[in-house]
Amino acid sequence: MNVLAPEEIELNKKRRVLERLKDSLADREEEMTDLRAELERFEAQYTMEVGRLYADLDEIEAQIAEEEAKLVPDDEEIKKRAEELRRRAEESAAHADEHEGCTQKWRPTVEAKKAYHNLAKIIHPDLALDAGEKERRHELMAKLNEAYSAGDQNRLNKLVEDFRDSPDLVTGDSIGDELVRAIRQIWQIRNRLKELREEKLVAEMSELYILREKVQAEMREGRNLLKQMAQRTKTHIKKSERRLMNLKNLNEAQEDYVKDRYGMDISAFR
Repeated sequence: MNVLAPEEIELNKKRRVLERLKDSLADREEEMTDLRAELERFEAQYTMEVGRLYADLDEIEAQIAEEEAKLVPDDEEIKKRAEELRRRAEESAAHADEHEGCTQKWRPTVEAKKAYHNLAKIIHPDLALDAGEKERRHELMAKLNEAYSAGDQNRLNKLVEDFRDSPDLVTGDSIGDELVRAIRQIWQIRNRLKELREEKLVAEMSELYILREKVQAEMREGRNLLKQMAQRTKTHIKKSERRLMNLKNLNEAQEDYVKDRYGMDISAFR
């Protein structure tokens, strides 16, 4: 009967802990990748259905402020407000444009989830023991997340196959070295799990996540919250459009009056 040395016993314990942590880390990385992708898709959907309307409303409100500034060109406060609303309208339009074309619905297959889990468990950057290896693993992890988020099963399979027989996975050296290596890997994984928990908490406290939860809750009750928000915004747009038209007519009437009465074109001074 072989009696294991204390170092071997401890190493075996650490290896069992390490395997459990690797599984947990792969699960949490997958979970956060899913959550990031879901929030990104929801933000794109929100932008297309509601945010774009808000951008249109901001544009109209900016035009209203600019027409108001024409009526009282010497009022610095009104002029400043017009500039701020114009800046906000440009930002809203840029944000809406950024998310167009990103609404494709994606759901990971069982095969994709399995491939992601298996490879993330092997190549995770926090399993690296030196800066060079850590950087290389970061690049691999980025490729893995990109393939998984894109639902590219072929690319996932290729990443698994390419890394499966990598010489970087071969370990050796003394039991003491392996024990230290395992202890450091355990620490790194636990630290990464903490980071993922914090990231998830921040995500769940974000306005975007809370809105998504409300939308999903309304959907379960048979109501479409985004559609309701869009309808309300369209109503505001119509009211603002009428106000804008009235201001434009007022400015045009003022210009025509001055032109007819004094022969001056005041539009050039506005």
